[in-house]
Amino acid sequence: MGHADVPGVLADPAGRILRMLQAGDRRRWIVGLVGLPGSGKSTLARQLERQVNQCVGAPAMVALGMDGFHWSRATLATFPDPAAALARRGAPWTFDAAGLASRVQALRAAAGDANGWDVAWPGFEHGVGDPVPDAVRVGAAVRVVLVEGLYLLHRAHGWQLDGLLDECWYLDVDMDIAMHRLLARHQASWSMGQAEAQARLDRNDRENAGFVLASRGRADWLVRPEPA
Repeated sequence: MGHADVPGVLADPAGRILRMLQAGDRRRWIVGLVGLPGSGKSTLARQLERQVNQCVGAPAMVALGMDGFHWSRATLATFPDPAAALARRGAPWTFDAAGLASRVQALRAAAGDANGWDVAWPGFEHGVGDPVPDAVRVGAAVRVVLVEGLYLLHRAHGWQLDGLLDECWYLDVDMDIAMHRLLARHQASWSMGQAEAQARLDRNDRENAGFVLASRGRADWLVRPEPA
């Protein structure tokens, strides 16, 4: 996985997933989707899940997010600098990277057919701001799992998913566009004023976005969003 040069552009991500499903073997495919905060990863993942399952007429694909692997607020309170850990929540070191890798490994081990077993996956309660253990169950017959998140290609702060993903795609959205969307999201979701939302962006989100952008060259493919 990953290239020394700039990755090529994947023009038809749904078509690529459908070709995975048409492969002769019955193994389970694990695909990662990385992008800047505000790039639209969750929206694209849900769209691909709907499109692929409609095409095959069965729940053959599921999209999962990595938000459930945030360290809980209680855990962050045990960090050497709890205030800084909470203020920088969303940075690579505020996630249980090893826990995510272990769960992806479990997804890979569970065969993508009726002879396999269900795998639990955590969710995230945004109203509370904490993960929800085992909120989702991935059925044994699911043959493609798309995991979306910021740091799947990151290789520091305990992140290491080499060998666990069949492919990892990078949603290629301009930094300024992503930050503009994120600013609007902060204002809408958290009832923040313009100045407060901008301060959050400057002290946390933009730095996190830099980590993500630095991992772009490791992707197998770039995915470009369709024009609005």
